[in-house]
Amino acid sequence: MNDSSATTPNWKTRFFAIWIGQAFSLLGSGLVQFVLVWWLTLETGSPTVLAGATLVAMLPQVVLGPFAGPLIDRWNRRVIMIVADGIIALATLALIVIYSLGGMQVWHVYAVMLIRSAAGAFHQPSMAASTALMVPREQLSRVAGLNQAIQGVSGILSPALGALVLGLFELRAALAIDVVTAAIAIAPLFFIAVPQPERSAAATADSSGSFWKELREGLRYVLRWPGLTAILIMAMLINFLLVPAFSLMALLVKNELRGGAETLASLEALFGIGVIAGGVLLSAWGGFKRRILTSMMGLIGLGASIVVLGVAPAEAMGIALAGALVSGAMQSMTNGPVGAVLQAVVAPEMMGRVMSLIGSLATAMTPLSLLVAGPIAEALGVRAWYIVGGAVCAAMGVIGLFVPAILYLEDNHSRTVSTPGEAPAAPSFVAD
Repeated sequence: MNDSSATTPNWKTRFFAIWIGQAFSLLGSGLVQFVLVWWLTLETGSPTVLAGATLVAMLPQVVLGPFAGPLIDRWNRRVIMIVADGIIALATLALIVIYSLGGMQVWHVYAVMLIRSAAGAFHQPSMAASTALMVPREQLSRVAGLNQAIQGVSGILSPALGALVLGLFELRAALAIDVVTAAIAIAPLFFIAVPQPERSAAATADSSGSFWKELREGLRYVLRWPGLTAILIMAMLINFLLVPAFSLMALLVKNELRGGAETLASLEALFGIGVIAGGVLLSAWGGFKRRILTSMMGLIGLGASIVVLGVAPAEAMGIALAGALVSGAMQSMTNGPVGAVLQAVVAPEMMGRVMSLIGSLATAMTPLSLLVAGPIAEALGVRAWYIVGGAVCAAMGVIGLFVPAILYLEDNHSRTVSTPGEAPAAPSFVAD
């Protein structure tokens, strides 16, 4: 790597200067998503329009993800993050102008969501790949815990802040906050170097024609590493099973728990509090020495708590509330360590491709699962999706504890690609 930031004494100062800026940007993005969805709700009242907004915001991540990876691995990651944040800010600024002129329509909102999502397809893997080179390996789990905590904080604060701003001012004031937070995120990147992975001389010389080769290398890198392939499959299954569970929560509350809007709000708030609590705990504790063990235990807890949500009787609402709280905490325990493992063991020059590939394939499960969740829930009841989905997730966590390819993921693979242009050999799995 060109800049060994992770081994320098002042890595915390450099990394967290960037991280804090990105935390502000995350808050601004969540706020914009909330206010735009609310505007669409007020203007149209159409479930189709809202579903379309979700699809528009998701598709670029799915379609562009695999192609963004090779570019992230060959381009300057600091520049990618600056440009991505800048594009997001400019798109929001354009929407402010359109709104101020009184001409904002649904397709304008869709276009801005599409642009923001496309920029995010480059930005998020770039930040994840850069983190692996800026943070010491032994600290990656703690940083992952902080990431989970800030996502939980954003999930709670963004809607609340958006509602407050809309109540006091108007839509363009809320949108302007996003422009400001994007500027805060960009500023440190102008002054702090972000390390780059080393590229072989052959890859550098062939940079004009190696894009498709690098894309294939990224896919082979994952497929020829059984443990990493297993993690990818698990991520896809978890998204397929659990995203519909949360999308069906309003029906669970109304039809099964016999609650109202305040019950739904309480469940969502407790889930967010759980995410924060789990992230803070992970950051302070760091997890088990074998990080994947923390993720598998978290997955067992996540699946079990989803089952609890599904079986909670209407007469014992406290059980459902506890299930929401625990599921939020277990989500942090599941996602944080596995992300840290990947940052620790994936070859730096492959990091962008691997992160993008896993993210895009996992996200691709969401529209598919939403298509089948509705009919299944109508046929079998909403509770069935929670019970079956949670049980399968818990079972995957248990199985992961007994599969050497998963359990010894950190030990059984080199962080470097030994031969430029070739995928790594399949690892040999050894006990601890």
